[in-house]
Amino acid sequence: MNSWPKHPVIYEINTWVWLNELSRKYQRPVYLATVPEEEWEAIAAHGFDAVWCMGVWERSPAGIGISMQNEGLLEDFRRALPDFRPEDNVGSPYCVRRYVVDDHLGGPKGLASARKALAKRGIRLILDFVPNHVAPDHPWVVEHPEYFIRGDADDLKREPSSFFMAGGTVFACGKDPYFPAWPDVLQLNAFNHGLRQATIATLLDIAGQCDGVRCDMSMLMLNNIFERTWGEKAGAKPDQDYWKSVIPAIKAKCSEFRFIAEAYWDLEWELQQQGFDFCYDKKLYDRMEHGNTEGVRQHLLADSSYQEGMVRFIENHDEPRAAATFPDEKGRAAAVAALTLTGARLLHEGQFEGLKVRLPVFLGRRPEEGVDQDLAAFYQRLLKAIHHDVFRNGQWSLCERSGWPDNQSYLNILSWCWIREEVRYLIVVNFTAGSTQALIRVPWDNLRGMTWRLNDVLTGAIYDRNGDEMHDPGLYVDLVPWGFNIFCLDLL
Repeated sequence: MNSWPKHPVIYEINTWVWLNELSRKYQRPVYLATVPEEEWEAIAAHGFDAVWCMGVWERSPAGIGISMQNEGLLEDFRRALPDFRPEDNVGSPYCVRRYVVDDHLGGPKGLASARKALAKRGIRLILDFVPNHVAPDHPWVVEHPEYFIRGDADDLKREPSSFFMAGGTVFACGKDPYFPAWPDVLQLNAFNHGLRQATIATLLDIAGQCDGVRCDMSMLMLNNIFERTWGEKAGAKPDQDYWKSVIPAIKAKCSEFRFIAEAYWDLEWELQQQGFDFCYDKKLYDRMEHGNTEGVRQHLLADSSYQEGMVRFIENHDEPRAAATFPDEKGRAAAVAALTLTGARLLHEGQFEGLKVRLPVFLGRRPEEGVDQDLAAFYQRLLKAIHHDVFRNGQWSLCERSGWPDNQSYLNILSWCWIREEVRYLIVVNFTAGSTQALIRVPWDNLRGMTWRLNDVLTGAIYDRNGDEMHDPGLYVDLVPWGFNIFCLDLL
C-alpha cells in the first residue's frame, strides 16, 4: 500500500454495533472475518483513506458489573435505548481488559481478515489505544501493581468512589482532573518507567495489527497535566514526557504508523510537538456549533503546520449526533467546511443517514431510526466531490474576503482553496442563516491575464470569470443562507 495521504479522510465505525446490525441484516452471525464483500465495497465506495474500527479490544466483565450499578449510566442507556435490556450493556470499549480482539467480534484472526479486506481496497485500519487506564480485571493489576497509581485504606474510606480494592491493594480509579473519577477503570502511572516500557511493547503489538491508533484522552499523560492531577501519588516526574518516550520508539520500527490524539484544553500543539500526527480539533467544532463565522475564521489563521495536524469533524462517538447539533442546512454547510479543510477529516457511522440518537459506547445495540435519504444523497455527492488527490496531498490556503461599507455580510463567509500541480479548487461557505455577498480574493498570481471556468462540482453550475478580477479585487459571490460552492477551476 502507498504512503498515507497528507490529509486523510477517516471513517469511524462502532464495531460491535455494526456487526450486530449486519447479523440481523443477513440473519446469521457476522464476525470481522465474515463481513460480506458487498459491505466492504459499500464502505470503499465513499473513498475513505482509513477506517477506525472503534472498540475491538476485549471488554471487561468487571467493568460491566460496575456500570450496571451506576444509576446515571443506566438512565443514559434507557434514554438512548428505551427497550434497554441488561444484555445490551457489552461494556465500555475504553475499559480494556486485554489488548486482544474480543472473541465476540471474531478475535485476532477476524481482525486480520478485516484488515486484509480493507487493504485490498486501499483502506488503512485504525484502532483504539487507551493510555490513561485499564479495566480492574486487566492482568497488570495482579502482575504489575507498580504500573498504577495506588492509595491506602484512608483514601478508600475517604473517597470510596475514587479508589478500588483489588487483591489487597488500593488502586486509584482513572480520572480526568475536571470530573469525578471513572469507577470502572484503574489509573495507570504515566511516570512509572516500567509502565512506559510495557506501553511501548503493547503498541508494537498493536502496530502489527493495524496502521494507526486513536489515543483516548491523550493529554492526560503529559507530564505537567499528570503531575497536577496526581501530585505525590505519581512519584518523581521524569525528565522526558510520556509521549516523547513512547511515540519515537514505535515510529523507529513502524515509520508509517499514525498516532491520532483525542485532545482538549488547547494542548493540541504540545501533543503535535511530542509526536502525534493528528489531534482532535475540538475548538473548531465548538466554534462551528456555538460561535460566529469570524471566530471560525480566526481559528483557521493558525500556523499551517498546526492546521495540517488537526482532525476536523462535526460528529464522533463522544459528541452528539451532527443531525441533532447541526440541523438541516447548517449541517450541510458545516460538513462542506469540515471535509474541505486541511488536516485529517473524520466522519462517523450514521452521520450520513442523519441518525440523531447518541449511543453510549457501552451498548451493543442501537435504536432503529429512519434514514434521511436527502442527507445521505448529499453526503454521497460531497464525498465524491472531495475524492481527488488535491484534497489529500495538495496545498491549502485560506482566502481573504471583503465587502462594502454598506454591506458587511462578507464577515459570514468562509473561503479557502487547494492546489496541486494544475488542479485547483475554491471553496466558499456562507456560515450563517442570512444571505451573504462578498468578494473572495483567490491568492494565485498566475490567474492573471486568463479566463477561468468555475465548475461547481456539487451542483454542476458553471461560471466563466476573469482571472485578474478573481485575484484583485476578488471573485463576487452571492450565497443563500448556509449556501456553499466547491468550484473546480479550469483554464479556458
